Amino acid sequence: MNGIYLLLGSNMGNRLEYLREAEQLLISKGIQIVDESSIYETEPWGKENQDWFLNVVLQIETSSTPEVLLNMILEVEKSIGRIRKEKWGERSIDIDILYYNETVLKSDQLTVPHPGIPERRFTLIPLVEMCPLELHPTSLKNHMTLLAECDDPLDCKLTDYKL
Repeated sequence: MNGIYLLLGSNMGNRLEYLREAEQLLISKGIQIVDESSIYETEPWGKENQDWFLNVVLQIETSSTPEVLLNMILEVEKSIGRIRKEKWGERSIDIDILYYNETVLKSDQLTVPHPGIPERRFTLIPLVEMCPLELHPTSLKNHMTLLAECDDPLDCKLTDYKL
């Protein structure tokens, strides 16, 4: 996998505005946005009884290590009002590190690549849009193959929203 990719999601309040605010806060921390996917509206994964999400994938550049990047992301989430009270619960903003180039990392704080990538259409569909033939560093399958093999039944609809 070539590049650093983040997944942003929101299912509370003005979802689009939260995504835009998160992008601007990431930029203010010195993170360069290289590319972005379309924005998708997606059914909630893991806990069904909540509002649908808006999701977007960003390709970024940063000189920060994965751990420092994670800390910056946590600061951005906190400044937008993210409160972690329930796993897979509703949230103003959620930012996940999907890939950090070819890095494979597993610690108490961070796992890269994100372990949920092969299981989630809302992650795979924007990755197929952006980099369909890039290989997942541990499965060595490209995103098109991972999406074809994904049995996630949840809806993921393209929107006409822009960041």
